[in-house]
Amino acid sequence: QVQLVESGGGLVQAGTSLTLSCATSGHTFRWYTMAWFRQAPGKEREFVAAINWSSGGTYYADSVKGRSTISRDNAKNTVYLQMNSLKPEATAVYYCAGSTYYGGRVYVENGYNYWGQGTQVTVSS
Repeated sequence: QVQLVESGGGLVQAGTSLTLSCATSGHTFRWYTMAWFRQAPGKEREFVAAINWSSGGTYYADSVKGRSTISRDNAKNTVYLQMNSLKPEATAVYYCAGSTYYGGRVYVENGYNYWGQGTQVTVSS
């Protein structure tokens, strides 16, 4: 069973930093792309950031560019999202997603075939 398990969420003050982790297990294949999406209450799930597993190339939503960094640890099969200068607008459930699709779409949900259960991030002002 392939699992993606997010951790690191919590309640933080605006202006502070937080790092999320997504540990993957139960697979022998290599990811093509891994990503973070988020969903605020009453809103649609939106793309946050993605990383090409092999090359390390990164992709960011305009809303987080310059304040967030996605990275991966190949040996641990883990992807991270470091978020700095957090704003209340970042409050959402953050989901880890993985894709085995070669050349698949990076920015959309259906570009990924594996998903974690999500971790709550709440940014208070």
